[in-house]
Amino acid sequence: MKLEIKRNILLNPGPATTSDAVKRALVVPDICPREKEFGDLLAGICTDLPAIVHGDSEYLSVLFTASGTGGLEAAVTSAIPKNGKLMVIENGAYGKRIQNIAQTYKIPTTSYSLEYGSYPDLSEVERMLKQDPEISHLAVVHHETTTGMLNPVGEICQLAHRYNVEVIIDAMSSFAGIPINIRDWNAEYLISSSNKCIQGMPGLVFVIFRKDLLAGLKENQRSFYFDMFTQFTGFHKTGQMPYTPPVQIVYSLRKAIDEYFSETEIGRWDRYRTNWETLYSGLLKLGFKFLLPLEQQSKILLAVLDPVDSKFSFQEMHDYLYQRGFTIYPGKGASKKTFRLAIIGDLYQEDIENFLVTLKEYIDLNDLKISD
Repeated sequence: MKLEIKRNILLNPGPATTSDAVKRALVVPDICPREKEFGDLLAGICTDLPAIVHGDSEYLSVLFTASGTGGLEAAVTSAIPKNGKLMVIENGAYGKRIQNIAQTYKIPTTSYSLEYGSYPDLSEVERMLKQDPEISHLAVVHHETTTGMLNPVGEICQLAHRYNVEVIIDAMSSFAGIPINIRDWNAEYLISSSNKCIQGMPGLVFVIFRKDLLAGLKENQRSFYFDMFTQFTGFHKTGQMPYTPPVQIVYSLRKAIDEYFSETEIGRWDRYRTNWETLYSGLLKLGFKFLLPLEQQSKILLAVLDPVDSKFSFQEMHDYLYQRGFTIYPGKGASKKTFRLAIIGDLYQEDIENFLVTLKEYIDLNDLKISD
């Protein structure tokens, strides 16, 4: 009997709506994760992840059982040497999270802090790098989902490398969505997870890193569980993850990767852009305004300014939409009050159009004034 699964439209920035095939991939015969068959499955995934960002043979990947934050912790604690210093570009909550991780481990840190929603000034980035030769690594969020901003990672990598600084990229919500060529950036580290634009289930995180950096990671260990060198070399020695992996999540990630390659990089990006353009134009027609100017938008997520009407309640709007199969997301510390709508996952133009119809119903029902 075919498994019938209710389809919800998740407009939050992950976990994302998944295909029925990815959901059904969770239902597999029980297997011990120490079996070679399962090890081969993991090895194939580890090979394919760098290929998604055109890393080819120059990059490796290492998997951890964790949420996305675990991958950031693995990269920060493994990449930076004991005498190193981290510079964080912080123009959203997720840049701040990287800073918090480093400070928890007492890694010397400096921050280029901006109001959430502000675009990085590259001349200021260079000034800070030039002024502080102790900086060994720079961390930046590619797509900052606090605001929907796409940070200028390519230009930041060029600046960092000019001062012999390695770059750690949080690509949590851009990997497998926005086309990325990690070799063009020559980025040292890139982190993402199984439940964002790759369209799998939560539970796995991965760090993609330049192959020539592996040997040097051995001396940098700060964490027992999140040590990249131990995790990577242990798997490649035994064909097993050192600690119990989420077996069913691995199978669903395998299916999600297969679906990505079937859709192709450009096919997925075109679908996402169509979703975003449909959402953007539809919200404009309803009278909404946005936190960011068009040129800074990621075309993955919109931070939408709250309606000006004093009757507006985000929670009431959320509940109305949720009861009708649509999940929306509150704002997160931006310079103005917002709510957020993402278009990632197994979503299509029709889904966005149906959401806009339902949103208009809510606005009309409550006679809301959207903007001045």
